[in-house]
Amino acid sequence: MKPRYILLALIAAVTLCSPLASSAQNFSDEPYVTRSFSDQFRTLRTEVEGRDLFPPVIDLNTREHITISFDEMTEEASYLQYSLIHCNADWRPSLLSELEYLDGFNTNPIEEFDFSMATFAHYVHYRLTLPNDDVQFKVSGNYVLLVYPENEPDNILLQVCFSVYENNILVAPNVTSRTDIDYNREHQQVSVTLNADNYRIQNPYNELKVSVTQNGRRDREVIVNRPLRVQGNQVIFDHDRSLIFEAGNEFRRFEMVATRYAGLGVEKIYHFDPYYHVVLAPSEPRAETSYLYDKTQNGRFVIRQSGASDSDTEADYFVVHFTLDMPPMTGGKIYIDGEMTNHLYTPYNEMVYNPQTGKYEKTLLLKQGSYNYQYLFLPDGANAASAAPIEGNYYETINEYLVKVYHRAQGERYDRLIGIGMTFSGR
Repeated sequence: MKPRYILLALIAAVTLCSPLASSAQNFSDEPYVTRSFSDQFRTLRTEVEGRDLFPPVIDLNTREHITISFDEMTEEASYLQYSLIHCNADWRPSLLSELEYLDGFNTNPIEEFDFSMATFAHYVHYRLTLPNDDVQFKVSGNYVLLVYPENEPDNILLQVCFSVYENNILVAPNVTSRTDIDYNREHQQVSVTLNADNYRIQNPYNELKVSVTQNGRRDREVIVNRPLRVQGNQVIFDHDRSLIFEAGNEFRRFEMVATRYAGLGVEKIYHFDPYYHVVLAPSEPRAETSYLYDKTQNGRFVIRQSGASDSDTEADYFVVHFTLDMPPMTGGKIYIDGEMTNHLYTPYNEMVYNPQTGKYEKTLLLKQGSYNYQYLFLPDGANAASAAPIEGNYYETINEYLVKVYHRAQGERYDRLIGIGMTFSGR
């Protein structure tokens, strides 16, 4: 069997029942999320140029750019196009027309791509930078990039969420473990103070929406629209129970940057013709252990191959084996969470209990690099997962909180993103 067809068979095997193979569809009552809809498209990254490990948010009034990249598991490049949709704070389409939120064309080709070099898994690496010569942003807010085959706008292959903000107000978030429900135990509470000295907000109690996200997890995103109090030009959001988050635990880590040695968190690496397999050290539940600090990437991953001049095209794809050593759980499912799974809960990243080994197992096809991940439990019928049963909740955990402030004055038809702020717990 030729290597290319072996790879395609392998992809199908490690993503059995994956929703990535389903056709794209965004129902009117469902917000957009970053995801791929095809098994062929992987390693979806959204980065701010010049700002490593920064959330996908850029300033409208500066020369900041956002770069979106991904791989197609094939030997031949595809003719791909993209379009942009403007969204409100809830990631649903706004009422603005394309002419109101974009300057330029809204159907453009993705022209920057390169072929993988000396890899067992053949792929094409695509790269797109926004804004560019073809299209620029006119207004702030949330945006969704849709990628599809040339002249097939209804056949969405992947979608990417990012934000564009105006630096109109000072956003000063704060996080504490002394919450309104416990004291230095399992939770962290966020408060936000806005300083609008140079920006007019006529009615802060009715015109503002404040979004708070922990470690990029959209299932834990909270939007509050009523401040506790207003003092002159200061608007204060405090003692709001919806802004209390599970503290969680530090992310687990592993590295697979070379084939000649097992990296951090890797038990062994071996070649099973024609691809490499990486067996991670078995994971143990941490809910009943003591907190242990570890410097992480707050759930993100970085593509890297040791010694490569360009890891984007020289890094290979490895078959990664995850194992969680714990008895079967009822009433819900366990998922591998992190930027590498787009913080989604689907069959693609669902751990499966193996009664023969007495452990949960999962196999993913991942590109060489450094990864953060954690195991979350999603109760049946719930939309938000919990770290409590497996990772535990420890108030000392360092979490990244991104705050976005939206303003819709009377008569406006979209949520204007007027400022952002970031803070870290435990610092």
